[in-house]
Amino acid sequence: MLASLRNGICSARLDLTTYQQNFADTHPPLNSTQAKIEAERCYYCFAAPCQTACPTGIDIPSFIARIAQDNPRGAAAKILEENVLGGMCARVCPTEVLCEQACVRNTNEDKPVEIGLLQRFATDTFFSKPEPPLFKRAADTGKKIAVVGSGPAGLSCAHRLASFGHHVTLFEAKPKLGGLNEYGLAAYKTPNNFAQQEIEWLLSIGGITVQTNTRLGKDVFFADLLQSFDAVFLGLGLAGVNALGISEPDSLGLRNAVEFIADLRQAEDLSQLPVGRKVVVIGGGMTAIDAAVQSRKLGAEEVTIVYRRGQESMSASEYEQEWAKSNGVKIRHWAAPLELHTNDDGQLTGIRFAYTQLTEGRLTTLPESFQLEADMVLRAIGQTFDSNHGLEGLEMQGGKILTDANGKTSHAKVWAGGDCRYGGKDLTVEGVQHGKLAALDIDRVLRTA
Repeated sequence: MLASLRNGICSARLDLTTYQQNFADTHPPLNSTQAKIEAERCYYCFAAPCQTACPTGIDIPSFIARIAQDNPRGAAAKILEENVLGGMCARVCPTEVLCEQACVRNTNEDKPVEIGLLQRFATDTFFSKPEPPLFKRAADTGKKIAVVGSGPAGLSCAHRLASFGHHVTLFEAKPKLGGLNEYGLAAYKTPNNFAQQEIEWLLSIGGITVQTNTRLGKDVFFADLLQSFDAVFLGLGLAGVNALGISEPDSLGLRNAVEFIADLRQAEDLSQLPVGRKVVVIGGGMTAIDAAVQSRKLGAEEVTIVYRRGQESMSASEYEQEWAKSNGVKIRHWAAPLELHTNDDGQLTGIRFAYTQLTEGRLTTLPESFQLEADMVLRAIGQTFDSNHGLEGLEMQGGKILTDANGKTSHAKVWAGGDCRYGGKDLTVEGVQHGKLAALDIDRVLRTA
């Protein structure tokens, strides 16, 4: 029997060459000639709608003009001064529904300027030779700030505060910095350890002390941070995962999609990663797409995403949905999990779904149902804020930390940003902006205190 057709969860479904091909850079970068030609398509608009659509406010016409002028380092400077994680955002941000959707070229040609690829060209060119430094620390202020969490929001905040001359201690619960950029994105989007390369450059500004394997509420405590630091920024992310809402048997085949993706990102040998032959992913966001596509790339024969509402309600962009389909993933809508089935050995064999519909604006389940064979089921139905951080006294809303527009919480010394902040869109680029705005506000408060 072919390895790819073995039932159950197993590794080495494919040959090594196929693994390498499947997880190579999905969207190859532009070369210098291609970048210059693409840059010259830009109208360099005044009050450009693409810049308004960028959550971090990058001066897009300016950086594209510098590429056209054969000045990629200058282009990178314009990007990174607003978005210190501009390299990662060029790879993972949904530019097709942000800056590129706003491009005025859409009106005339129905084809926008490839802003994301141009941003990647500029930042990749810079990171290949990052000396001399773009940013330097200001004079030492003597102020100390704790930044908890090293995802996009935490890294952005830490770098900006360090540039102002403050001392930053960056606390991270995991062994590596980066948050979802390191642990939560599809491996084919960020090959060649790019997340850590970007972080190494970010830390080179100086003034940032890193403490990994340090969890808030276990290894370090909120009250102690308030006592020891002049300000605290919380970029905690969302560590909890929603349950399916049905009986969940203790089976190796049932797991969280975010953990599956994290294991894949940290794997040194992809051939040793086990995957089912028939995989079902429950959810409709980017995590569901990344988990499903990577299951296929690991050798799963059949992969199906099942979502409780219609296609238009999926939080994953249409581009990502089409990407999943082009990789052989089936997407089924209007269905909710009803029952997981296992054999006598506890191995998953299938999952039954109830059909759903909207009734007077409310999602309801119908008596009709269907079953899918599955030896692996991945939960991707949203993440929740971990309540074990011990954040006594902070005002919460919707299970997240409530802040003002600058990230200021109900505590005078505490700011928050990223996925843990109420009202966000859970985008890397938005997390970067949260961290930047909080750093500006922290600096303002500390200098006027």
